[in-house]
Amino acid sequence: MPNKEFWPEEELRKYTTEMKAVTITVDFKIEGKQMILCVDNFEKLLRKAYRIAIIDCECRTRVKACNAPVDVCIYMNEGADEQIEIGRGKEVSLEQALDAIRRAHEAGLVHTAFSDIDGKEPQYICSCCSCCCHTFPALQKFGFSDYVVSSEMIAAQDDDKCDDCGLCVDTCHFKARNIVNGRLEFDKEKCFGCGVCIPSCPNGAISMKKRHS
Repeated sequence: MPNKEFWPEEELRKYTTEMKAVTITVDFKIEGKQMILCVDNFEKLLRKAYRIAIIDCECRTRVKACNAPVDVCIYMNEGADEQIEIGRGKEVSLEQALDAIRRAHEAGLVHTAFSDIDGKEPQYICSCCSCCCHTFPALQKFGFSDYVVSSEMIAAQDDDKCDDCGLCVDTCHFKARNIVNGRLEFDKEKCFGCGVCIPSCPNGAISMKKRHS
C-alpha cells in the first residue's frame, strides 16, 4: 500500500479546490458507488463509443510501486472529447483501446468506473492496482461491499482442474481466494467479478459466468 506521503494534504486540497461547490437542500439524495467491470463489460462500452481517448494513469505515474502498464486509463464519448480538447488525452482507435484493456487485464489490474443515481454509462474507466491507486487501497481498508457495485459476472471454479497451487490468491484484490490447510477456498460472496484471476491459473480452472442466470 502506498505511503501516505504520496497523497499529502496539499495534493488532496488541490483536487478539492478544482471542484465547484453547490448548495443542496437537506432532503436531496445523492448516491454513487465504484463499479467493477470485467473485460467483456468494458469491451461492450468501447464498441458503442463514438470517440475514445487514453491518458496515462496518474497514480502509477506518480507512485511507481509496480510495473503494471500506465497507458490504460480510458475516456469515452463526451469525456474523450473534453480530454482531447484540453490536450490531456490521446485519441485512439477501438483496436488500440481493446489492446490497452487486455494488457491491463493480463497485468492484474481491476477496471473500475463511477456509477451514479441517473444510471448513466461511465465516460471514464480506470484500471486500478492495490499499490499505487488512491481509491482502491482505501476501498480495501474500509471494505468493498458498502462502496462497490459488482460486475454482472462472477468467477466459476472447476475443482477438477484446480491443483491448489495458490497462484490466483495473490491476484485477487478482494480476498475471495485463500489457501486453507493446503486447499484452495473460494468465497463467492467476496467475488466482484473483475476476472483478473483467470490469467493467473495455469490449469484453466477459472472462468466467468453470469452472476444471475
